[in-house]
Amino acid sequence: MAELNSAEIGFEDKIWKAADLLRGNLDASEYKTVVLGLIFLKYISDRFELRYNELLEEGEGFEEDRDEYTSENVFYVPTDSRWSVIASRARTPEIGMVIDDAMRHIENENPKLKGILPKNFSRPELDKRRLGDVVDLFTNLSMHSKDESKDVLGRVYEYCLSKFAEQEGKLAGEFYTPSCIVQTLVEVLQPLSGRVYDPCCGSGGMFVQSAKFIESHSANINNISIYGQDSNPTTWKMAMMNLAIRGIEADLGKYNADTFFSDCHPTLKADYVMANPPFNLSDWGADKLSTDVRWLYGLPPNGNANYAWIQHIVHHLSPSGKAGIVLANGSLSSNTSGEGEIRRKMIEADIVEGIIAMPSQLFYTTQIPVSIWFISKNKKQKGKTLFIDARNLGTMVYPQAKAIVRG
Repeated sequence: MAELNSAEIGFEDKIWKAADLLRGNLDASEYKTVVLGLIFLKYISDRFELRYNELLEEGEGFEEDRDEYTSENVFYVPTDSRWSVIASRARTPEIGMVIDDAMRHIENENPKLKGILPKNFSRPELDKRRLGDVVDLFTNLSMHSKDESKDVLGRVYEYCLSKFAEQEGKLAGEFYTPSCIVQTLVEVLQPLSGRVYDPCCGSGGMFVQSAKFIESHSANINNISIYGQDSNPTTWKMAMMNLAIRGIEADLGKYNADTFFSDCHPTLKADYVMANPPFNLSDWGADKLSTDVRWLYGLPPNGNANYAWIQHIVHHLSPSGKAGIVLANGSLSSNTSGEGEIRRKMIEADIVEGIIAMPSQLFYTTQIPVSIWFISKNKKQKGKTLFIDARNLGTMVYPQAKAIVRG
């Protein structure tokens, strides 16, 4: 197989199509953990190998010293878990067990990854011949530097996330926000320094785009601190792997947790919040949280969590903090169960800086039209709220739910 590299146009799609042969009878949700897990395993093994070779060249005999890796933010990979060993077993019936064992050993050596990596490669329904083909595919994806490895595999990871979102339909909303929406949030808020928070972070797309924004402005990623959480265990693990591939340090809590009932960051006051909460979430537990301090503007109805998300986010903003929130358009006009009264109090408190009505068909998961609300605890233009109608400011680039927002 010809070697793939970051200069090859459309290489992400070629990798996706080749890896897609592995799926067989697996559901997209199950197959997702297989492909993304392999990408992550290849990434950390590549990073380890680069650092290992550097230590060999230094000739001090520290190449198996774990501290020499962790000090450089590189995961330590034990001998039997290194990609060269896995690649050598690609054509054996035991390849699934080899990968599962590699994942376990890596978790044992790296407490940050404990319980995060997928360990389901040895199950009978996963075709081991095709699994070997995918291992060979990633073996041929060779990088020559740390930055190239992070860039290539990060792009592959992100591309595969979008393809899984396309396949999974409605369920994809749990882990994927279209990149054009994320980019709009990041470009408006410009999170160059301070605390960045996402209370329903999915696979971590908001954080990845923030890091890209910082890099594009020649700023330092260490100037931001990242906080988040997600209630879905699979999605939470995907986010941890996605951020690790990007070399992004983040506090996503010790495990997945319901944001309303188990806030992982109860004392956090963030400078920037970016969120795409589940649209119109019902039966979220309002009756059990009726006296919660977060409901500054009124108790949100149990039939719709939109205003619970908004108030949770406002509660976590610093005195000068700003937020961008993706919400269904119904939140603009609904008067059901006191929502109109909550909205009125927010306007009177002068925290709504602007609202952008977005183009249609942005999501794989739903045709519900959406808007982005921008909230500010300390608006520059007091008493004014900017409304932007961007419904026609988009160009469809793929047939299903993929658009670019102009301007």
